[in-house]
Amino acid sequence: MDTTTQTRPATLHELRKSGWKSRSVKQEIHDNFLRALAAGEQLFPGIIGYDETVIPEINIALLSGHDMLFLGEKGQAKSRLMRALVRFLDKATPYLDLPDAPVHEDPYRPISRAGKEFIATHPEDDIPIAWWQREDRYAERLAPGTKFADIIGEIDPAKLASGASLSTEEALHFGLIPRMHRGIFAMNELPELDELVQVGLFNILEERDVQIRGYPIQFDIDVMILFSANPATYNRSGKVIPQLKDRIGSVIHTHYPRERDMAIEITQQESGVRLDGEFPVVVPYFMRQVIEEISIAARRSKYIDHDSGVSARLSLANFRTMVASARQRAAVLGEKPAVPRISDLGHLYSSSLGKLELDMMGSHQMTERQVLDAVVAEAVKVIFEEYVEQHGLAEIAEIFSKGVRIEVGDMLPSSEYANRLQRVPPAWNVAFEVNAAEDEAVRASCVEFVLAGMYATDRISRAQRHGRIVYELE
Repeated sequence: MDTTTQTRPATLHELRKSGWKSRSVKQEIHDNFLRALAAGEQLFPGIIGYDETVIPEINIALLSGHDMLFLGEKGQAKSRLMRALVRFLDKATPYLDLPDAPVHEDPYRPISRAGKEFIATHPEDDIPIAWWQREDRYAERLAPGTKFADIIGEIDPAKLASGASLSTEEALHFGLIPRMHRGIFAMNELPELDELVQVGLFNILEERDVQIRGYPIQFDIDVMILFSANPATYNRSGKVIPQLKDRIGSVIHTHYPRERDMAIEITQQESGVRLDGEFPVVVPYFMRQVIEEISIAARRSKYIDHDSGVSARLSLANFRTMVASARQRAAVLGEKPAVPRISDLGHLYSSSLGKLELDMMGSHQMTERQVLDAVVAEAVKVIFEEYVEQHGLAEIAEIFSKGVRIEVGDMLPSSEYANRLQRVPPAWNVAFEVNAAEDEAVRASCVEFVLAGMYATDRISRAQRHGRIVYELE
């Protein structure tokens, strides 16, 4: 029923006259999802790269009425996918507007004693109805530190002290799951949930009731429950009780972008970086590729723990850092537009370290910085070899063999590159095959890319210090 705030029923009598029908939350999601699917709507706006893999599995789970576990490494949009399911709830749903009701009661099927007694003792014209908004019907919790009382409930000493009888429902404090009755509850990092709490979820997932301490209460809880977990911990024996795994309807496996161009699209969407403004930034496509290839190279590096994964947040943070470095140069030197260069990647230590977990067996005595340097070099090499043909590189290397040294850096004016490369004219020709442009800043970025690529492919050597890079032949 699509009604405005002004026309929504305000009493139980008006609600019955309106024709509103009660549905379980899973049936509500099923119906709204099916309607959106038939209408050809975009089901999960902002989710990129999952159209042929993850989303079809979610669709089937929703139509099956399943609780779901999103299983994947960090930075694979698990939380975003869970939150996206809210759009398949009704815009608003009615509930009994009673001050003593512990949950948002279905007006036709109250589950609490307070709700049942009020319905039984009042005429329908005197039973107030309020409306619960779609956005408020979703709650999320991180598993670490979560107690039984937080999500299930507990006997409330304060209520006992105020006179409530231990044998009555009024003595209970209800946790998040009962309070999300007729909504969606999500638990992140399921394997970190205490075993006692995992046991408490058994009945909610299967029988849909709540049992608190020794109190003989059975609530017919109506809730969709979602979980997220990392495969490395979820599949580890003893982390998740088998009986709990057995009660989860569908496991949705997420993954990192399988194509670099798709990863670039994700970074562009999620970075939140404005490239216009007083000092606009133009990012050559090969620099976007290098940023994404750094994450890809890290995921396959033997020095980095594969079980931990490499989050998409690494690409986002590195992209922002690269753009910031270029913009700083533009502001100091008065260059417009600002164009990122390879030398700007020298600032990636601040945005990358801490996001890469080293494999202690593979990295041995290497530091995080050394591992990152190796990963960046590998990324530059991959992109360089895709762009630049072998023709012309030998001639450049030969010029370096005559003692040519070229110094570049993140704070070197773009106009200086033409002067410094006068003795290496072929470098310009090869560079501009990468990204043809007349703008000095773009040309400088291209030349740095070629020089870095030659270093990555062991044709010349490099010395780096405080943002300055010297290329020469050893």
